Amino acid sequence: MKPGKPTGGRLAFLDWTRGLAAVLMLQGHAFHSFATKDLRESGPYVLSQFVGGIVPAVFLFLTGVTLAFLMDSRERQGFGPPARVAASLKRAGYLFGLAFLVRVQLWLFGLPYTSWADLFRVDVLNCMGFGLALMSVMAVFTTQDRIRLSAVLGLAIAVASPLVSAADWSGVPEVAQHYLVPSFEYFSFFPWAAFLAFGLSAGSILRLLDKDQLQRSLQWSALVGVIIVLASQYASSLPYSVYPKSDFWLNSPWLILIKLGVILAILPLAYLWTAFGNRGFSWVQQLGTASLLVYWVHLELVYGRWLAFVHESLNVPETILAAAVVILLMIGISAARTRGRSWLANLNPAWSPLLEPRRASGD
Repeated sequence: MKPGKPTGGRLAFLDWTRGLAAVLMLQGHAFHSFATKDLRESGPYVLSQFVGGIVPAVFLFLTGVTLAFLMDSRERQGFGPPARVAASLKRAGYLFGLAFLVRVQLWLFGLPYTSWADLFRVDVLNCMGFGLALMSVMAVFTTQDRIRLSAVLGLAIAVASPLVSAADWSGVPEVAQHYLVPSFEYFSFFPWAAFLAFGLSAGSILRLLDKDQLQRSLQWSALVGVIIVLASQYASSLPYSVYPKSDFWLNSPWLILIKLGVILAILPLAYLWTAFGNRGFSWVQQLGTASLLVYWVHLELVYGRWLAFVHESLNVPETILAAAVVILLMIGISAARTRGRSWLANLNPAWSPLLEPRRASGD
């Protein structure tokens, strides 16, 4: 594959995919926070949490895509490997810093009921920052080489996850374990960073495609995604395993590949909708353009003291209504942010470079 024209600008279908993940996240967290405990085994609750399980994978995958865009952009601009690595580390540092800001804010707003240990909780933003920092070394390679190398890296992380779980970590500080060892409580590097690597590979492919090649490639993405899901589901049901011990829902490579296949199948659907089906304002895409803000604000709203009076107290219809209200509020906040940027930019054009949101292209 030879380098084509830069894809340039913000790819709408990526924002729409990110927005879809935000919707699934908001409804999942609303059910988790507001539904009564006796509903935890009910069909609506289980379905809500099941579809919400793809959300971190989507966010991590798309973060890898944007990192690939950044690396390719710096390469096209003539930056050498050290400068490209430095730019990638800067992006990782931004996410890492934001992760700690979120934790500090939640800790302060939750006093006196929060613990200092909450400040070191490894959430999905921590995983993003830590994973991007380690994967910044991929910037030394060309965009074409990163396609293959990042895919192999993603597979290696997924395959190694059960082995990491089985290793003896007793002498390692607990906070380091939270960043590395698979856990139901934390977003550790193993196995979640596999999605960053897969996204880095996919983003590198996108940067080498021109417009005419994009549609055909997304058709292949749908086909490959379905094949990966079916093959991984079959393999996971086999009565034998190469691992002495593996938990499908915690560290299984097959679950990682199933989620990857689902993401690869979603991307072409998002492209079809944004290219041919969407007319005018897209509230899903709007959420995707401000997903970090939505993530931050909704955590305080859904889990904080603002709505503490309805925590674990709603039935299914009431929880659905609460989720709809939360989603509407997040759309409003996202739209207000966009309009606020536009208003400030029109007030003083010199501010435009400072107000321009981070583009999905990484430029």
